[in-house]
Amino acid sequence: MSESATSESGLRQRKRAATRGAITATARALTAERGLNGYTVEEVCEAAGISRRTFFNYFPTKEDAIIGHAEDDIPADVIEEFVAAGAGSPAGEISPTLFRDLVRLSLRLADGMSGSEEETRQLIGVVHKEPQLILKIIGVTEQREAQFARDVARREGVAPDHPVVQMAVVLLSTIARKSSMAYFSDGNTRSYPELLLENISAASLLFSQPVDGTATAAAEGNA
Repeated sequence: MSESATSESGLRQRKRAATRGAITATARALTAERGLNGYTVEEVCEAAGISRRTFFNYFPTKEDAIIGHAEDDIPADVIEEFVAAGAGSPAGEISPTLFRDLVRLSLRLADGMSGSEEETRQLIGVVHKEPQLILKIIGVTEQREAQFARDVARREGVAPDHPVVQMAVVLLSTIARKSSMAYFSDGNTRSYPELLLENISAASLLFSQPVDGTATAAAEGNA
């Protein structure tokens, strides 16, 4: 792909991301003000300066617009850098830098958190007002975790159901959620990266401890 084509593709992606962001911000603001059933898709379109067709090109429902798009959580270029970092390891073998690179990925995503912090706080407020959105968030979270598992598997050259891939996704997702809950809690004065690293270090310390021989034998007996 030529440099100009790459530039045009990047510009289109940024425009799409900006449009998605505008729709989500508008839907959240209207929900916070009026409740989920207090406005129409047409009102979102009018406030965001888009057509009804454009809205449905990005989101199937108001609820989806409120939650936002997965690509806005983990930009494609960031994921591709993460995947490329494992290229030096033989396909099918877990790379020795996987954990380190997962931590780096988490911190890089945390760096971009400041720009979306107010939006996240707004989403938390909206969910408190419309708790039925929690089920939608759970479903979307599962979809995003499944996609992340596919990305990790692609990097490592293994199947998405590989136990190391699955454990990496579960652990990092759980740590990220715990860190976010602490960060957005009332009275917190610590930064998100600080909380994230503390929780990652705690998990690393726990899993570095040797497994009891009895437990290992029991696991082998159940295999």
